[in-house]
Amino acid sequence: MTIITTAKRTALLAAVSSLALASAAAAQDSIRFWTTEEQPERLALQEAMAADFTAASGIEVEVIPVTESDLGTRATAAFAAGDLPDVIYHPLQYALPWFEAGILDSDAATDIVENLGGGTFADGPLAMAAVDGGYAAVPVDGWTQMIVYRADLFEENGLEPPSTYANVLAAIDALHNPPEMYGFVAATKVDENFMSQVLEHVFLANGVSPVDENGFAPLDEAATTEVLEFYRAIAQASPEGELYWDQSRTLYFSGNAAMIIWSPFILDELAGLRDSAPPTINDDPMTRDLAAATGIVTNFAGPSNPDGAAWGDVRYFGITADADTDNAMAFVEYSMSDGYTQTLAIAPEGKFPVRRGTEANPTEFVEAWSMLDVGVDRRAPLGELYEQSMIDEIVGGLDVAQRWGVEEGQLALASRIINSQIINRLVREYIDGVRDAAETVALMNDELSGIE
Repeated sequence: MTIITTAKRTALLAAVSSLALASAAAAQDSIRFWTTEEQPERLALQEAMAADFTAASGIEVEVIPVTESDLGTRATAAFAAGDLPDVIYHPLQYALPWFEAGILDSDAATDIVENLGGGTFADGPLAMAAVDGGYAAVPVDGWTQMIVYRADLFEENGLEPPSTYANVLAAIDALHNPPEMYGFVAATKVDENFMSQVLEHVFLANGVSPVDENGFAPLDEAATTEVLEFYRAIAQASPEGELYWDQSRTLYFSGNAAMIIWSPFILDELAGLRDSAPPTINDDPMTRDLAAATGIVTNFAGPSNPDGAAWGDVRYFGITADADTDNAMAFVEYSMSDGYTQTLAIAPEGKFPVRRGTEANPTEFVEAWSMLDVGVDRRAPLGELYEQSMIDEIVGGLDVAQRWGVEEGQLALASRIINSQIINRLVREYIDGVRDAAETVALMNDELSGIE
């Protein structure tokens, strides 16, 4: 029989108490995660991924939806109150400004990228968040704007893919035959953000930007004239009127447009998976014929910029200054590794994998993403709908993704320039013959210089 002395009993109780306290503390480990993916079905997928992380780590995650338009205001207020969440899923526009304001912990983000392997990420999204010594935040997913084109007609006519201004113009010469076939459907509705987005893509393609590291930079007349002349050519190959995303999709879906510029959110619709936007190229609203006849280009080049550029939208995980850093890092690392496919599954057609794979399997996440279902009324994986070469083009655009002002640290100014719609208005006036190219460039520089 073992006799427990008073001293031993006291020591044992102390040990049990310590274990209980340690267990309670572990059970109470928790982080708060703000996400702008607030639609109910997307929120449910994020909560499921967070629950899997909790089961694996013991760290609770409170998933808090935040409306994207409120994100900047809420983050600023929470920072002032010392009450930031641990992790924020946020768009590109906040990465560098929040780092400069002290909201984001770049050391934590950089450690995560290095732990996962910097070489496993696409170059473009990393470059967009680069700061001295590392990264402001961890890139999660993104998409690139695309030139969507009738690859079958290009092949029949011996045309090269529309990856350059010259190739687009050659295709217009060969295919433009209105009203049966418009060579292009350009964005011309001045007050639509769609026109702003398309124009930024076309300007980037020719290496033209209105900002440098010092702020506003006058547009180069020669290169901007090339942009204006190209845009007028594609507008003249379009129907008349105020055109934006709606007409471009409708005309392409009916088989009356050879080329359009669109986001990847068109990919499921092209394959007849959304009843509200069916292809009408034939009598079957669920046809996949148009998807099979379609090609895409993400990296697009003008004559003054032969390397070209892709217009990219990237989202990030930011570790905040108020975070429980170790637990926040554990959650982000899980979300970008074991939970990464779940992260991308929230909306695969608009969430291209910025992390391609692991060091052991460099294409693991691209392959998994291509097998995720897309669609609304019907669902199918992108890898079933499109050839591997097209999947590679979709993902590859992120390597060269760009936006005005990111590299120069002037994203905020560039955004104000875009939102002013001055460029939209003056390009449209040039197209309509109000003034010539030289006068248009001079007026752009004069009006844009006043934006602060």
